[in-house]
Amino acid sequence: NAQVVVFPELTLTGYPPEDLLLRPQFIREAEMALAHVQDAVRGIDVILGHPQWLKKQLYNCASLLRDGQLIASYHKQLLPNYSVFDEKRYFVPGAEACVVEVGGVPLGLTICEDIWQPGPPRQAAVAGARLIVNLNASPYHMRKGGEREAIVQARVRETGVPVVYANLVGGQDELVFDGASFVVDGQGAITQRCPSFEEGLYLVEIDHLYGRAQPKPQPLPADLPLEEEIYRALVLGVRDYVDKNRFPGAVIGLSGGIDSALTLCIAVDALGAERVEALMMPSRYTAAMGLEDAAAQAKALGVTYHVIPIEPMFEAFTASLKDEFQGRARDVTEENIQARIRGTLLMAVSNKTGKMVLTTGNKSEMAVGYATLYGDMAGGYGAIKDVLKTMVYRLAEHRNNKAAVIPRRVFERPPSAELAPDQKDSDSLPPYAILDPILERYVELDKSPREIVAAGFNAATVARVAAMVDRNEYKRRQAAPGVRISRRAFGRDRRYPITSGYREK
Repeated sequence: NAQVVVFPELTLTGYPPEDLLLRPQFIREAEMALAHVQDAVRGIDVILGHPQWLKKQLYNCASLLRDGQLIASYHKQLLPNYSVFDEKRYFVPGAEACVVEVGGVPLGLTICEDIWQPGPPRQAAVAGARLIVNLNASPYHMRKGGEREAIVQARVRETGVPVVYANLVGGQDELVFDGASFVVDGQGAITQRCPSFEEGLYLVEIDHLYGRAQPKPQPLPADLPLEEEIYRALVLGVRDYVDKNRFPGAVIGLSGGIDSALTLCIAVDALGAERVEALMMPSRYTAAMGLEDAAAQAKALGVTYHVIPIEPMFEAFTASLKDEFQGRARDVTEENIQARIRGTLLMAVSNKTGKMVLTTGNKSEMAVGYATLYGDMAGGYGAIKDVLKTMVYRLAEHRNNKAAVIPRRVFERPPSAELAPDQKDSDSLPPYAILDPILERYVELDKSPREIVAAGFNAATVARVAAMVDRNEYKRRQAAPGVRISRRAFGRDRRYPITSGYREK
């Protein structure tokens, strides 16, 4: 007996459509899709988001459809133009409230950013709204759900008007939308919350008594532990990127290390073991325990597993380059050749099978450039691209608590690229327990080196880390996209010039 079904922001096109919005044919087809939905609507009202071309201007719009008619449209007033958002590139802002009656209740329509500031909700309340319906495409970052609820509760305390907050679910390139839609009553209490990272149809019951709308309380799901929240975001991001781009599966270079171990778990949980292939590509520097642990994890997860030694190819490369390298000492060049051989093998399997290569680099490595262009960076999508190394360990432990598929030695052995004798990450980088907090401050919080030192970190270490981050922008610009889980991810969220003489102190 529901009277209205509410869909998220820009339902018809997906979010963000980016420069597709600049193509006239795309807008015409969106209008045709709206007309098709409008014609099909019978017996229940529909509120959905779509772009609307009106008087030679494009609006981010929410419309109410009823029995084949477009009853009312609202134009988003506050267009975000920060972080991952650039709506002012495409849309013009609206200026007026839109209040329409549904089932005897005057509903005020708003869209996403409108609810983050007092103006539009207050405007809707003044126009007579007794319930505000807010359509959203609000992307995930860690603990974003609590931030949203606090903002909406603040708006309700200002207006006294309950809010139904409907959010998008799914992955779109680097962004993951976690859903977690909710309802806030007129006193500011959360009366209903939908599951995170799950699409669904959820009934919201509203009593309308004495001119006031009162949502009926429903049992609230428990908050997810941080590790579970992040893990679900990674799984959803990988699943939607692979499936929506119509790849039959994924292929991963499995090294016996923690990063590839976690990536393999994510891939299996996202796609199913039958769609995942793992390649172990050992060299003269690969530890025996790495071979054993990779094979054990592949067997535990039930994925297709192959071993392709790279030693013959490495010897062929070095023999071919013997004259070019004459008189020069061995250095990182030989290390990178090994990584690039592995990248070539993975891409060859990808080309032959159609499966997409999932890269296994983490945010700590990408930040400081501890990765090889066209080597371990080669691939289509980075499952843990925005996950700091210390969090990689936490997520792997969390996954193992569900089923112990990652051998214990993978956690215990010092992290190593295994491209040189007895190599360890700590030979080239500060310990991750020190590196990651510095990166969080410098990359995600925009703290200066001076401010980071004032927080208690060693000045030489901070200067070294900041210099590595700055000079490796060229590598990150060529990296595969990956799931965004932090407030500031590399990619569309952090745009720095490659060519720059500026160094912050």
